[in-house]
Amino acid sequence: MTTETGQEELSFGSALAELEQIVRALESGQLELEDGLARYERGVMLLRACQEKLAQAKQRVTMLIGELESEECVTDAGER
Repeated sequence: MTTETGQEELSFGSALAELEQIVRALESGQLELEDGLARYERGVMLLRACQEKLAQAKQRVTMLIGELESEECVTDAGER
């Protein structure tokens, strides 16, 4: 699947796994300059995608915690 900007949409796990492969390849020192640069660029894109997904997950968890706290306040108020 691709996004509106034409970038492919990867799951967090897929993006992280690919990023780990890129890091291993870069650390091996066996890549040609052009290939290394291309993989580095792909790695930066994957890193940004992972960071965005983590930020979205954090926002979602924060929202859910707020909802739970809200429900607890209502329940506590009803018991008085």
